[in-house]
Amino acid sequence: MYNNKVYSSIQILPFKANYGQDPRMGFERRKKGKYERAEKFIKKIKEIQEKVKAVLVKAQEEMKRYANKR
Repeated sequence: MYNNKVYSSIQILPFKANYGQDPRMGFERRKKGKYERAEKFIKKIKEIQEKVKAVLVKAQEEMKRYANKR
């Protein structure tokens, strides 16, 4: 990759000069802080899914009870 070497005249990586951050080479570990929000989101989605599942089971039981009366 050409843009991962410090350019002699500007003393900075060209990628960093263009984008304001160092380029990712694909083998660096991501910071743990970025995953905290994702983990909270996943937890919230799972809670919502559990609530929806409980409501659907209840509705299914009511429909079954109604259908069995007839």
